[in-house]
Amino acid sequence: MQKLNYQLKTDAITSALGDEKPSLLLHSCCGPCSSYVLEYLSKFFDITVLFYGPNIQPREEYELRKEHQLRVLEHINAKIMECEYDGEAFDSIALGYEKEKEGGNRCTRCFALRIEETAKIAAKHGFEYFCTTLSVSPHKDADRINALGETFASRYGIKWLPSDFKKRGGYQRSIALSKEWGLYRQDYCGCLFSKNYD
Repeated sequence: MQKLNYQLKTDAITSALGDEKPSLLLHSCCGPCSSYVLEYLSKFFDITVLFYGPNIQPREEYELRKEHQLRVLEHINAKIMECEYDGEAFDSIALGYEKEKEGGNRCTRCFALRIEETAKIAAKHGFEYFCTTLSVSPHKDADRINALGETFASRYGIKWLPSDFKKRGGYQRSIALSKEWGLYRQDYCGCLFSKNYD
């Protein structure tokens, strides 16, 4: 079965916008991943970044990532909406999945937690679209992320922006921007399970 090209889906949506700049709530949990995504999407959307990372452990790591998320916004015109740190939400969905391999069901549940919260907030505040920066990582499965996005788009009545931001050198551009802007680049996804995974 041929994999879907989500970049082409993004292209189809952005090319149909014309001069219109619809509102987009963009989930992010770190500055480096959002750097390229914001650079790319800010040409097409009026973006508010939702900084939401209940999976990020320990709390000091969360605060460090938040600091560098704000640093990105010194370079790119976007607003930010921060959720309260809620590590218990992640602990709850990870319960029983602690021994899962990285990329397994625990990760799917974590993606779902963050994408659904973004959809809920986007619907509540009247955003036209919602999306996540997660697909910029070469370690994240765009099929799984987009399937979840479509599920929650349908559930909450809001448009999902399909994406695979690692395409067209997106991940490499995020590395270059991180160096240029002096961003902290973490060496694990966020949860301590991923940090300790061999």
